[in-house]
Amino acid sequence: MRTADTAHPAGPAVSTRRVDQLLAHYGESHRDPRNEGIHMVAIPLIMLSLVGLIYAAHPVAAHLFLAASMVYYVRLGSVPFLLAMALVSAIILGLVYAMGERVLPVSAAIFVGAWIAQFVGHKMEGRKPSFFEDLQYLWVGPLFVLSRLFLRLGIRW
Repeated sequence: MRTADTAHPAGPAVSTRRVDQLLAHYGESHRDPRNEGIHMVAIPLIMLSLVGLIYAAHPVAAHLFLAASMVYYVRLGSVPFLLAMALVSAIILGLVYAMGERVLPVSAAIFVGAWIAQFVGHKMEGRKPSFFEDLQYLWVGPLFVLSRLFLRLGIRW
């Protein structure tokens, strides 16, 4: 079972940090390796497509969405996650800019395909997505992906 004490590289002590609690709860519905693998691909794609869809509606709205997301990550108190999400956001904006006039159809196709994959993963898992309980898990999902990467790289968050 992934809990705050096993998900965080700090060791066996149970963490009381909000970010660790959120990741532990999120991890409870992402135990099946197939579902976790799907999430490692689908979450970044959903992030890209969501920013692309918002950008297609209005570029300023996409920038405001990303800025508001950074405020959420600042409030969680993890500098490594904040810096990583800032970098990821910059890369996503670059990719959205690169889509040019095709941003709407490309983003829409990615969005639909990635969400279908997510729901297939949760069907295999036998558990509903965490954001059904609380919408903030839509912002925790990217941290879940980063936490798995950080664990592999030995980065403390």
